[in-house]
Amino acid sequence: MNKIEIEKSIIKKYRKTIWRGFIDSVNEFQLIEENDSIAVCISGGKDSFLLAKCMQEIQKHGKIHFKLKYICMNPGYQEKDLQKIKENATNLGIPLEIFDTNVFEVANTLNEEHPCYLCARMRRGYLYDYAKKIGCNKIALAHHFDDVIETTLMSMFYSGEFKTMMPKVKSTNFLSIELIRPLYFVREQDIISWQNYNQLSFINCACKFVEQKKESKRNEIKELIKVLKKDNPFLEKNIYRSLENVNLDTIISYKKENTTHHFLDNYK
Repeated sequence: MNKIEIEKSIIKKYRKTIWRGFIDSVNEFQLIEENDSIAVCISGGKDSFLLAKCMQEIQKHGKIHFKLKYICMNPGYQEKDLQKIKENATNLGIPLEIFDTNVFEVANTLNEEHPCYLCARMRRGYLYDYAKKIGCNKIALAHHFDDVIETTLMSMFYSGEFKTMMPKVKSTNFLSIELIRPLYFVREQDIISWQNYNQLSFINCACKFVEQKKESKRNEIKELIKVLKKDNPFLEKNIYRSLENVNLDTIISYKKENTTHHFLDNYK
């Protein structure tokens, strides 16, 4: 399909699933404000390209005035993947700025067994830095609802923490930059449906490490959720509700601004 039909599909066919989820995220968490200059970060996958199109649409039809720039950090993609990103950007009408880094090489050299965490941190740092250089006060990432739920469970199962992926975060290293996640309420299955409906194809992670290692903790969590959903179709929604329903009177301890508060501190 052409660019116009793809844009219409977001507003019409996927209005209840994608567009409403996007708008609800933006409004509930106040992600876009007057005179913002937002760097929309494109990795080359389905999520980030959908985010770019949604941001274009709200800029055209919304009441808030703000600027958009579309950036893609090349962490060391193979040439075929880089060309695919450029091709999709052109076909979707996205004026993309690409800048090069050596993230893949450095992350794999410093931690050959588990490079993903280091890679993610380095990529984030480069995006913050580039956004600041081009005059942006926010960066928009394409994490969706399923990412939020999976991250919550991963923190509990593998880190022993109850925490989640927040809809917006102020950077501690780049004080003038804020991270926002406008697809916070959008489901991955709807993004896949949108991609297939419009006959689009995007790159995946494009990391050699991930290509060689099919199993990952996130995939394990995805499979667990699939199994548990057979008996409880509202599983993900209930997990999200628990993030909004934390009862501190029934929590043994919690952290606030790096200070741990224990229930015995005020127990009488």
